[in-house]
Amino acid sequence: MARAEVYVSTDVETDGPIPGPHSMLSFGSAAYCGDGTLVDTFSANLETLPGATGHPATMRWWATQPAAWAACRKDPEDPAVALERYRGWLETLPGRPVFVGYPAGFDFTFVYWYLIRFTGVSPFSHSALDLKSYAMALLGTEFRATVKRAMPKRWFGDFPHSHVALDDAIEQGALFCAMRRERAQRQNP
Repeated sequence: MARAEVYVSTDVETDGPIPGPHSMLSFGSAAYCGDGTLVDTFSANLETLPGATGHPATMRWWATQPAAWAACRKDPEDPAVALERYRGWLETLPGRPVFVGYPAGFDFTFVYWYLIRFTGVSPFSHSALDLKSYAMALLGTEFRATVKRAMPKRWFGDFPHSHVALDDAIEQGALFCAMRRERAQRQNP
């Protein structure tokens, strides 16, 4: 029998648009079972990559977010150490980890690159579940029209969107679980 999936809602904070020339400053993951139970969380702040620099546009945005900037720069770890801990954490979850992101294309790019660079393996394999695409399918909307303000308020809990990676990972994980519950209710009225 196949192991159950564990949905690992993950958010990253970075100093630029791509890994390598820019760094992942922090990341947070919230692992949820299929029934919506929050199993565990993980977060780390990272030292910047040698030779990497902040992208000017991203750094201008960070200047408008002093509390989030302070949070992601507190006690940064060597990425090699943090990503090895993260890989180990993923492997102890009670099921096969599925990366969940919003937007998955951005967050997964950084997490996958860092996992391969610093651990040589990605427990997520090569794929990620994108919440915007999932919402598009549930709502029957066009992709570009599928934005949070157009999503039903009932999908959102009372969670802060603080640009602190773990806070945002928990917020989007709860959103994903609400979307899954609604899909299940539609299938089994």
